[in-house]
Amino acid sequence: MKSNLRQLYRHSLTLLTDLYQLTMAYGYWHNQVHEREAVFHLFFRKHPFGGKYSISCGLEMVVEYLQDFKFEVDDIQYLGRLKGSDGKALFNESFLNYLQRMEFRCDIEALPEGTAVFPHQPIIRVKGPLIQAQLIETALLTIINFQTLIATKAARISAAAQNDSVLEFGLRRAQGIDGGISASRAAYIGGCNATSNVLAGKLYGIPVKGTHAHSWVMCHENELTAFENYAEAMPNNCVFLVDTYNTIEGVRKAIEVGKQLKERGFDLLGIRLDSGDLADLSIKARILLDEAGFENAAIVASDSLDEYEIKRLKAKGAKISIWGVGTRLSTAYDQPALGGVYKLAALKDEKGNWDYKMKLSNTPMKVSNPGILNVIRFYNEKEEPVGDLTIDETVEHSSIVKMYDETERDWSVFKSETLLKPIFKKGKYVYESPNIHETRELAIQQRKAFSSFKDYYPTGLEKHLYDKKMQLLDNLTKK
Repeated sequence: MKSNLRQLYRHSLTLLTDLYQLTMAYGYWHNQVHEREAVFHLFFRKHPFGGKYSISCGLEMVVEYLQDFKFEVDDIQYLGRLKGSDGKALFNESFLNYLQRMEFRCDIEALPEGTAVFPHQPIIRVKGPLIQAQLIETALLTIINFQTLIATKAARISAAAQNDSVLEFGLRRAQGIDGGISASRAAYIGGCNATSNVLAGKLYGIPVKGTHAHSWVMCHENELTAFENYAEAMPNNCVFLVDTYNTIEGVRKAIEVGKQLKERGFDLLGIRLDSGDLADLSIKARILLDEAGFENAAIVASDSLDEYEIKRLKAKGAKISIWGVGTRLSTAYDQPALGGVYKLAALKDEKGNWDYKMKLSNTPMKVSNPGILNVIRFYNEKEEPVGDLTIDETVEHSSIVKMYDETERDWSVFKSETLLKPIFKKGKYVYESPNIHETRELAIQQRKAFSSFKDYYPTGLEKHLYDKKMQLLDNLTKK
């Protein structure tokens, strides 16, 4: 039997796109504008989960995708079999030959993974031949949208847990294989301490955690025997799931086996609660564990948790020290899509001059920003962020920012850094990727820095860019 899984994940991903990207690409090629230089920006318009900041994520997968961006022979053969409404080939042979010979030549600028990002700011900027910049849109969106969403959710959950550990347990409820793997990666970057997903651990070096499920207990004659047999098999990994039958009695049996472990020179690492009144049960379990001399044994909870439930349990005095978060993290349960977009912002004309582009909309937040954009982040003397300025790199800019509430600010007295970093130059990879643990540490630092803003973090357009946008808006509305 042919393995579709192996074909899907060990195969060129160049066709991981929407058909209309290819039909537009054909149209550009047919009209001989395909090599004109274009600029696209990938961004979102609104923070997910009603939050105050988001954590960018997915760049490393974008890099892998672009490094392998090439139409393989069987990709071309498949495209050659597609038909139009007249039953004839959708794409002609010359175009398909062009695709097969095409080499990726775009410049890519992007936010380093783990960086806090705000609405309307470019997460990725693509500059290069129009046809190539168009063809990579869908893949970049599916990678960045989902992983940024999950990393942001993980940051919110980790913030709610304060100094407690958070474990990502969502693989069994995730949106398929890639959804599960991508969610585990993004959740770790967003602040989780470990995952139950062993393949994600292998692929990305994420710490993995887990012991046993209810089925282990149910396979035995009684709970005590189940715990004893597990301790015999894995004395160095004993966190007992105690709620299969009677939770408090389960805690007492875990303590009994914990004493046996101690006699053998091992520790009872903890117990896990997966149902019931977690606050009340954790308080009672903590008393029993401490009285038995297991003050260091952790209490793990894992029952439909998210940032809201964790805050509620903490407010009730729960004695939980490790939070196992599954469905509501890995599926972004309360908002299952980020809504990131990819918009054309500039295109060179026949003479090689930049022609700025802007999408109009009756919804003001959907009006895109024109130009070749970057973001400057300003810091005070304590190295704390104070605001972001979106600029057009092609013109001299000032530190005067036009806020989205129409007010103006001058940030000339502050230190600053440019956020978008070069990733590819003319298709050549030029970035030195940090490892996943360094990326996670950056995300944690960003979360702490930006969660301190009580209202909103100031962002806006540099004054000249704002004026250019208003001028272009006026011109377009007169057409």
